[in-house]
Amino acid sequence: MASTSPPDLVIPAALRPADGRFGCGPSKVRPQALSALADTGTAYLGTSHRQAPVRDMVARLRRGLQELLRPPAGYEVLLGNGGASLFWDAASLGLITRRSQHLVFGEFSQKFWAAAAAAPHLEAPERIDAEAGSHPLPRPAPDVDAYALTHNETSTGVVMPIRRPDAPGLVLVDATSAAGAIPVELAAVDIYYFSLQKVFAADGGLWVALCSPPAIATIEAIHRSGRWIPASLSLQLALENSRLDQTVNTPSLATLFLAVHQLEWMLEQGGLAFAAQRCVANAEVVYGWAESRPYASPFVADPAMRSPVVATIDLDPAIAASTVCQVLRRNGIVDTESYRKLGRNQLRLGLFPAVEPDDCRRLVAAIDHVVAAIAPG
Repeated sequence: MASTSPPDLVIPAALRPADGRFGCGPSKVRPQALSALADTGTAYLGTSHRQAPVRDMVARLRRGLQELLRPPAGYEVLLGNGGASLFWDAASLGLITRRSQHLVFGEFSQKFWAAAAAAPHLEAPERIDAEAGSHPLPRPAPDVDAYALTHNETSTGVVMPIRRPDAPGLVLVDATSAAGAIPVELAAVDIYYFSLQKVFAADGGLWVALCSPPAIATIEAIHRSGRWIPASLSLQLALENSRLDQTVNTPSLATLFLAVHQLEWMLEQGGLAFAAQRCVANAEVVYGWAESRPYASPFVADPAMRSPVVATIDLDPAIAASTVCQVLRRNGIVDTESYRKLGRNQLRLGLFPAVEPDDCRRLVAAIDHVVAAIAPG
């Protein structure tokens, strides 16, 4: 074992990524986007969100997402303040008519179920569970009017296929860490919602949702029904304002700008095909490395369920993941810690399109170096 104490271990420069940000949200923001934001000077930040250029930025975001994700005709892009966590409350008020079904296989899919379960105007939601590291499948149910699925469970690194159940009802898909990086057939989805601080390399504070015509009709019908909905959670108000290329209240202008910069960069590089392939390349590096090491293994046993955007890697109990992460952080390689509530001796790595495959290769080499120094014996 090396004589240097683990926190003071210096990783050779040749093994350190050029950019050491591997967080799962907020994720790496490309330096070019930060420079572009700074270059706007006084023309953008600090200006009214009811005027150009902010409304132009909203329009670019809505138009770019249509181009990137290519939904069927009639789908609209809605956005509002608060992120995906707020959207769960908004959906419980403005999208679920009576009863929902939730697939629960991690922390974030559980949170939407909890929001629906706490809603006093709804019947108790159906909950279908799977062990962390796998996913369940929806079951058609005659009394369910909304099926809540999760495209990629960020807490565990599990991806699931999105298919419409053979039954009436809206399909609501949490795509927070999947949208823009994992292909999806949106004809199978009525609401594809997400935040912008992962694939779209922005900051938090906004939710975005691609909405089908039936979803829009449901929003409008619930609004007409007289159900009490606070203005800040009203999807009807979000719909009306999004059609005007604005939000109900002042949005995060920096988040809008950074998301549009990332979105337009992805489109210039080849769109969803480029972004998906970049993530697959990153995932092949990380999962291939883990499978080839005696001290590491992918947490998700089934390769078909392994996320290409969030890799969860278990370490041998003799190697403390917390120590590995501490050393990496001291060397500028940050946010590799496991999801706090999962409670495993694990690394969790964001592999979003902004992350360079060369940096992934250097990351795993850096982990090897740290493990060699701290391993017992």
